[in-house]
Amino acid sequence: MFNDSNYIQKMNKTFEVLLKELSSLRTGRANANMLDIVKVEVYGQKMPINQLASITTPEPRMINIQVWDLNNVSLIDSSIKKSELGLNPQIDGQLIRLPIPDLSEERRNEMKKLIKSMGEKCKISVRNIRREANDELKKLLKSKEISEDEEKKFEKKIQTITDDQIKKIDEKVISKESEIMKI
Repeated sequence: MFNDSNYIQKMNKTFEVLLKELSSLRTGRANANMLDIVKVEVYGQKMPINQLASITTPEPRMINIQVWDLNNVSLIDSSIKKSELGLNPQIDGQLIRLPIPDLSEERRNEMKKLIKSMGEKCKISVRNIRREANDELKKLLKSKEISEDEEKKFEKKIQTITDDQIKKIDEKVISKESEIMKI
């Protein structure tokens, strides 16, 4: 029998990945999630900064990283500098301050393009999951495990779920773009 919850779960996971990617984008406001994409090579493995330090946002344009182990300060510093965040860390003992500069108009437009492409990738993934579900339905119909009516019913349901997911993706992309365009 056809199990659509498997495909619904996959589509939801795809959307969650998009949300995580979008939350890591720099919007001109300090946001601890921005650092999620930065991995630090430490103790023989790559680790996220939040496993090596406390991250706080004391002001709208400042992130403070209180590093627990003094030996990791320079490693975190270089990882942030190498990242695509375009931030310039200021070190004060075991405290790393990250001032968040205003976004220029050019950078805002780059970000909009980036957000759109992230949204497109997510939509493509959702459509691939739909295709996967439809392929399974065709196999089940061919092996006579489901009737044509059942196949049509499930195809329609999968299409509705796909449409809902794509609508959610579009809404999220639009809200993130408007957040970036706010000065």
